Amino acid sequence: MTQEETQSIQNILRSNHDIFAWTHSDMKGIHPSIASHKLNVFPAARPVRQKIRRFHPDRQKVIQMKLTNCWKPDSSGSSYPDWLANVVVVPKKEGKWRVCVDYTNLNNACPKDSFPLPRIDQLWIPLPGKDALFLGCLLRISPDSHVSG
Repeated sequence: MTQEETQSIQNILRSNHDIFAWTHSDMKGIHPSIASHKLNVFPAARPVRQKIRRFHPDRQKVIQMKLTNCWKPDSSGSSYPDWLANVVVVPKKEGKWRVCVDYTNLNNACPKDSFPLPRIDQLWIPLPGKDALFLGCLLRISPDSHVSG
């Protein structure tokens, strides 16, 4: 995308910021069941709580910054303490840090999907000549998905 196109899109977004939902709290009047994801966990699955790991102070700062910038407390008060996974801090190529969560235990407690998500190499095949690809979708976890153990 050229600088002019980028600037044009930014101007449109700024001038119409009131008509876009930037966070879940901006979508007032939409019931959470419409914009949420239900975890399909085996009924016999036992929740896994990983032990708390300690991090180097530098990495602890990175984790704290990521949590401060990306996570806002849920207004509904939902929490899922039965499935706890530590974050994993991995280095990026440019020397910064990426904060991830390993969902291996939770994935093992869910049935395999017969319609898996496409791999990134499958997505790129039909895209030659396209200027942009949007792959963003942030869904809340449905309160009905709470699995007690």
